[in-house]
Amino acid sequence: MYDIQLNESGTRHLQISDDNLQTIRRYQLFQGLVDSTGYVTEPVLYKLKLNIRSLIAHSADDTKDLLDLCIDVIYHDKMKAYGLRALIALYDEWAKTHPEAAAAE
Repeated sequence: MYDIQLNESGTRHLQISDDNLQTIRRYQLFQGLVDSTGYVTEPVLYKLKLNIRSLIAHSADDTKDLLDLCIDVIYHDKMKAYGLRALIALYDEWAKTHPEAAAAE
């Protein structure tokens, strides 16, 4: 389990599991999410939520892992742009230590 900070004051935190990070990799949720400015803002979080909704609605496969990610992380009531920025940073660090071959299971 990993811990990310959801706000600048450090009063809100969220636990992220390896399964959550693997789901992000499986669906490539962060690919092309942030525009060229590199800023993670509330509209970026909204775009992620819409992308996930679309994936769930149009998938013929089992999307339980994606639904779990939504419930536990993305649609968490305290998740804001600051938390998404921390999640993206965590994912980048995690991806460096977990090779792509592990995602092809």
